[in-house]
Amino acid sequence: MTSLWELPRAAIIAGKEYAINADYRDIIEIMGYLEDSSETEEVRWRIAVALFYEEQPPEEHLEEAMKFLAWFIAPGEQEEKPGPKLLDWEQDSQIIIADVNKVAGQEIRAVEFLHWWTFLAHFHAIGEGQLSTLVAVRNKLSQGKALEKWEQEYYRSNPARVNLHNKYTTSDQEIMEQLDRLLGGRNE
Repeated sequence: MTSLWELPRAAIIAGKEYAINADYRDIIEIMGYLEDSSETEEVRWRIAVALFYEEQPPEEHLEEAMKFLAWFIAPGEQEEKPGPKLLDWEQDSQIIIADVNKVAGQEIRAVEFLHWWTFLAHFHAIGEGQLSTLVAVRNKLSQGKALEKWEQEYYRSNPARVNLHNKYTTSDQEIMEQLDRLLGGRNE
């Protein structure tokens, strides 16, 4: 594996170097596919690998390619039991961009290439602000903790922002629409 003091632009898989798509936009897209519950885990990982590597490693080295991708997405982090989901890269994109821009001192979307690890460094340096407030309120709600008065007001004023949107598969959405029609919830 590469040192965390370098910004890798390639992976060594079975002794061969494979160029990777290391821009933060590429990785956020890949994470979206990895979280897509409408596909099996195998399909999600195959899509992720196909998007990450510019040239596909051979099938017999797929597991090694997946391990490098997972390590690249969360560099240096130990495997931990995942907690409640407190952040959605798509839903929270405007807040994330605003806070990362502040830390980076520039509009990151205007930069042609920004390495994922550089983006993560900016992201982790955000500190107090709108994103930390949002995540703190979500965290308290997920744990059933009482919100302070100002947090209650924030939640009442921003329920669509605070509540994570459910992402349904196409078939789930069709079933819900059929049920809604059967129960008379729609005027068609």
